[in-house]
Amino acid sequence: MSLRRPHPALRPYVEAVWASAAPGQSVAPREHVLPCTGMHLAIRLDGPLRLYRDAGDLRGETVADAVVAGARAGFYVKDTTQPSRSVGVILRPGATQALFGCDADELSSSHTPLDALWGPAAGRLHEALLDCDDESHQLELMQRALFARLRPARAMHPAIAQAMQGLGQREPVASLAQASGLSHRHLLARFRAATGLAPKAYARVLRFRHALRLLARGQPLADIAIDAGYSDQAHFNREFRELSGMTPQAYRRAPVRGEAHVAMVNFLQDAGTAPT
Repeated sequence: MSLRRPHPALRPYVEAVWASAAPGQSVAPREHVLPCTGMHLAIRLDGPLRLYRDAGDLRGETVADAVVAGARAGFYVKDTTQPSRSVGVILRPGATQALFGCDADELSSSHTPLDALWGPAAGRLHEALLDCDDESHQLELMQRALFARLRPARAMHPAIAQAMQGLGQREPVASLAQASGLSHRHLLARFRAATGLAPKAYARVLRFRHALRLLARGQPLADIAIDAGYSDQAHFNREFRELSGMTPQAYRRAPVRGEAHVAMVNFLQDAGTAPT
């Protein structure tokens, strides 16, 4: 994979741009993609994205070749039977107004086809990327497309950046609202507009992702529960199952790519869900 910092003018909105060759044959027909607080734009070059509601969904839904994935507080299930080359962008909070003309909460917990946001320009970018085999040139094409869509946008309120940092340090939302000088209602509205998630959901996902890192280190589940800020192991197990669609033990058994992409080798059994 080629990963690059964007042009300086894009950096307030874009964390990184990337291009990747098609991965090898997947070890499983599906993978669980776990919750994250970030947003990204991805363009697949060898076939559209196909998603499933859960392990019991045997039909799925084809979305698009180019999508914007919003922040989410739950997992989704992705088809991995057809590996694809792809080019993408990791977006920063507050980027959606500048690049797509909408708030982040309008895109949260969903995969929005890029042509619904950019119109015919999305198809032209897809065609240009298909005609190019050089990853470095693909990254340039992506950045040019971003520049073409970039519009002046209201700067993120400083209180939102402070709240994001405070939530990472497990500060209560009420305390953050009080320190921000905003009302609780206004803090929630501005936070959702910038990140796509309410502050409590954002903190919940941060805690879950911290638990994933502790799981990767092999710590006992009871220790992870305490270290990550859960009340006890039972609370941790419930939260993990709800956010990931599997148990912590199943996560440890499964092949994991990049912490958040979990190959479901026996997805019906691992998820504990009977087909419908």
